[in-house]
Amino acid sequence: MAMPAADIEAMIRAALPDAEVEITDLAGDGDHYAARVVSASFAGIPRVKQHKLVYEALGGRMGGELHALQLTTAVPN
Repeated sequence: MAMPAADIEAMIRAALPDAEVEITDLAGDGDHYAARVVSASFAGIPRVKQHKLVYEALGGRMGGELHALQLTTAVPN
């Protein structure tokens, strides 16, 4: 079962309320997305930890409802 982009965005925003979240459906199938997440809470932490925070926000849906997520994280300018 596919996961709507709006659900992905809502879950990330719930975990990182200050985040700017941009979701792109890469294949048009609801299973392959790209997410760009910009949050001040990423300041001073390594990119791997930033990605982990976003994946944790998805509550274990990676590999199930959500097949693939190409992730880009950043700190606001």
